[in-house]
Amino acid sequence: QVQLVESGGGLVQAGGSLRLSCAASRIIVGVIAMGWYRQAPGRQRELVASINSGGMTNYADSVKGRFTISRDNAKNTVYLQMNSLKPEDTAVYYCKLNLLKTPSPYWGQGTQVTVSS
Repeated sequence: QVQLVESGGGLVQAGGSLRLSCAASRIIVGVIAMGWYRQAPGRQRELVASINSGGMTNYADSVKGRFTISRDNAKNTVYLQMNSLKPEDTAVYYCKLNLLKTPSPYWGQGTQVTVSS
């Protein structure tokens, strides 16, 4: 089992920045990808950004150029740097981990991000 713990959410004004962190409870072997998803009230959970084992990144069109995902393997942690935040970025942000030979992904508990106009 792996526990994922997100942190770094909060309230910020439009145009501001936040950095989310997702720390795994143990050393992870066989990572396929890690990613950040978000879910706003009344909406489906959507992919924000992901990074695979080779370091290749993928972003939702709505956050390209503003958000950056990165990973520190030594700390078993993935980050999401969010700049130029907009009110429409308001959501609960979740960390997701896909491992080899593990059919179901691991999810964190979520961290609230609120952007005021």
